[in-house]
Amino acid sequence: MGTLHLIDVDGAEHELDADRLLVAAADLEGATDWVLKPEGLCRGDACVPLLGRPVARQGRIDLAEWAAALRLNLAVDSDHGVAALTPPADARAELEGGPAPNLALPDVDGNIVELGSLAGRKRVLVTWASWCGCRHELGAWQALQEELGPEGLSIYSVALDASADDAKPWIEEAAPTYPVVVDTAHVTAERYGITNVPSTVWIDEDGTVVKPPAIAPGDDQFRDFTEIDSSVHHDALRRWVLEGEVPEAPVRADDPRTDDGQLALAHRRVAAWLQARGHDEPAAAHLATAVDLAPWDWTVRRAGIKLRGGDPFLGDEFLTFWQEWDEAGRPGYR
Repeated sequence: MGTLHLIDVDGAEHELDADRLLVAAADLEGATDWVLKPEGLCRGDACVPLLGRPVARQGRIDLAEWAAALRLNLAVDSDHGVAALTPPADARAELEGGPAPNLALPDVDGNIVELGSLAGRKRVLVTWASWCGCRHELGAWQALQEELGPEGLSIYSVALDASADDAKPWIEEAAPTYPVVVDTAHVTAERYGITNVPSTVWIDEDGTVVKPPAIAPGDDQFRDFTEIDSSVHHDALRRWVLEGEVPEAPVRADDPRTDDGQLALAHRRVAAWLQARGHDEPAAAHLATAVDLAPWDWTVRRAGIKLRGGDPFLGDEFLTFWQEWDEAGRPGYR
């Protein structure tokens, strides 16, 4: 017997008593709130029938069968005792016009800040990363916060990084007054369908998404690369905040996530866990699997270069990727 480290759909880690993928039922129930009953797997009033699926084996729960019954993506590294879950692509509701998924993420000091804590105000969810030039744009968002904050706007900034230490220097340099949190499990990318940064999402006072993810640089430092004029987004943002005008359709919206993309995120979570513990080769293998599944997802591919210690700006691997992406029509930059 041993221990399996399970990273759940919310990015939280749990230790389960396990014999490879046969895990203690009580541990899995405590981690996920799913209970095995005669009628199926149940959480609260919801039950999923098993239809003969052999979830229980040898007095334990077969994690692979359990995940399949719940239609969850599962990435596993049995040799190192770690597994990660992500929901299927169709579990993510249509964002535009729907409720904004809540986020509860730590800042660099470990304090949890909820997106929902800003309810009652217009909100812009801004995603960035230390592996992106947008790490230099926190000051531009601060200027917008100072301009539009008195008019009812709040910015909630999320760094999609492997650790708080990666994001901390850029946060300290900009010293923003708006909340900046770090999402090491990329839960934000999964819940909002974000495949590249910098992306923004607009959320109204009632928590409804009025503009789904779109590429939106904070300023024009990298306009030659992005080919996007930041003033277009910012002027539209001003009209929304000051006049209530919402664009008819998102501009350059990211492609929605696929089931392969969701599974890629699970492999990326396993890779990040392994890399943080010095297991470089298996981490690289899981990242390679993630890239095969989602080749145009920058939160996997470019972030993976940084995770493995490569140069995500001018290194040969990144430049090759950038050329492939550019020649493919810049997927995700419609």
